[in-house]
Amino acid sequence: MGVGTSGAKSAPRARDVRDTPAPRRAGQHDDRLDVNHGADHEAGHGAGLGSEPGDALGIDPDDLPDGLVIADENGRVICFNAAAARITAVPAATALGRHLESALPLEDLEGRRWWQLTDPYGGLAIRVGQPERNLLLPGGREVLVTARYVRTARTGPIRRVVVSLRDTEARRRTERSHAELIATVAHELRSPLTSVKGFTATLLAKWERFTDDQKKLMLETVDADANRVTRLIAELLDISRIDSGRLEVRRQPVDIGAAVGRHIQAYVTSGQPADRFLLRIEQPLPPLWADPDKIDQVLSNLLENAVRHGEGTVTIDVTPSASPREREDGENAATSVTVSDEGTGIPEESMNRVFTRFWRGSKRGGTGLGLYIVKGIVEAHGGTITVGRAPGGGAEFRFTLPVGTPAYLL
Repeated sequence: MGVGTSGAKSAPRARDVRDTPAPRRAGQHDDRLDVNHGADHEAGHGAGLGSEPGDALGIDPDDLPDGLVIADENGRVICFNAAAARITAVPAATALGRHLESALPLEDLEGRRWWQLTDPYGGLAIRVGQPERNLLLPGGREVLVTARYVRTARTGPIRRVVVSLRDTEARRRTERSHAELIATVAHELRSPLTSVKGFTATLLAKWERFTDDQKKLMLETVDADANRVTRLIAELLDISRIDSGRLEVRRQPVDIGAAVGRHIQAYVTSGQPADRFLLRIEQPLPPLWADPDKIDQVLSNLLENAVRHGEGTVTIDVTPSASPREREDGENAATSVTVSDEGTGIPEESMNRVFTRFWRGSKRGGTGLGLYIVKGIVEAHGGTITVGRAPGGGAEFRFTLPVGTPAYLL
């Protein structure tokens, strides 16, 4: 199979309209597009139109996820696959045989005709193509375009122009996500920084007018807001590391039961009733090697969600369990921690969005980044985390961490 066309059944395939290739010299690669490789080659090893290796693999241009448009040495379109037809809203049968500039009228973001600017057939003979860029289709729709010039020799005339088209929707979603992150950070920073600035300016200007108790209250507020800003910056750094795959895990022995106990004690000290928490630990637990700071971060987020958004008793179960990656000896090789409450729980339709950015279970504050970070930390340890409905009706979060013993201790 060669690189073919899409559209009406009567439309000719590209292999039917292409020129017969010239005999290859010894040691020279065919200058047709080898769909198997579809890559850039050195002069004399250029890409061209499909050949028998593509046939053997059963590759059809309509199977490609991106739009593919190929023009011959005269600029006439000889391939216009299904993805290109979908992206441009131009039927393949209409585009085939037309000049490239007419079949694929593209403009840059300043309204200039792109084919006239780039002039693939009349420009510099050393050019090999055009890098990916945003261009506009008729009607103003944006599309990502990359072009490759296939020559008969390094500086010879162009034999084929191969154009790849991609929809910009995925990039738009990423840009929207980044914009939302920036807006969230700006909003969350504004309030504590305004408080810090206001109180410090007031104290500096009118220090003698305030009593010691008033000064202490202002400084405590400044300290709390500074901690809030610090936490937000730490969250942003964690998100950056998670997204780039650079979240480091420094494994040490961790007593997960004791860690949960410390968090419960902190809540009790801050005013929560002790009988609101129920901690159950099933012994014996396998020795857990994990990053203690990051495990504290996970526990802090899950317990805070249960206390803030849930009701009734917050139950924490720590149990041995099978590892996400089963051990050959069949022994329990992981520890599971389940945090549940007796509130209204999470709606069924929202369960698949709980661990995404900016998801909030209610409108009672928060950045909506905590559970996203929790999932990233657990997965960085090789573990898993799930959400469901607790026996008491509230939300139930369960994360499982493998033993994770360092290799030098095995």
